[in-house]
Amino acid sequence: MASHPVPRPTRQTSIEALYRRPRVADAASVHALVESCKPLDLNSPYAYLLLCSHFYETCAVGEASGSLLGFISGYLKPDDRSVLFVWQVAVSRQARGQGVGTRLLHELLNRPACSGVSFLETTVTPSNAPSRAMFRSFARARHADCIETALFQREDFGDNGHEHEEEQLLRIGPLNNTRNRGEVNR
Repeated sequence: MASHPVPRPTRQTSIEALYRRPRVADAASVHALVESCKPLDLNSPYAYLLLCSHFYETCAVGEASGSLLGFISGYLKPDDRSVLFVWQVAVSRQARGQGVGTRLLHELLNRPACSGVSFLETTVTPSNAPSRAMFRSFARARHADCIETALFQREDFGDNGHEHEEEQLLRIGPLNNTRNRGEVNR
């Protein structure tokens, strides 16, 4: 499976990484990475095996020197395949603030499986300022709107509602999904 050229963020980075589709062999490392990225919800190892094997076209990893730096999971919405829903973005502590999350987003949208994507959607909790900033920056780079609306309230999480913040939906688009759009500093 070939990797695609990925745009570099506007700021300088010290990490040169390979961005590619995940493999089954990555699932345990993905699970460990997400576990280290509080407050992300940790899914079962089995869920990450499925993401790496069944959803590899809409998931990606970033790695350098054999270490996993980042992971992004997403899927095309079943009722509207022009929407890529991004489920999780996890970036290792040493790679944070260096554009890895943004490069993972571009990696997904550069793939043939996402050629028909016009909108990107994700949910973000109110307290997750870094994630919100990354998605807004991505929207600006793509010259797209970023609209925020309520999606899930605390009570929607049932008994865990007291432990989980509400989730705000970010809808970015329309995206002119010409390959490599938004690239800078190649």
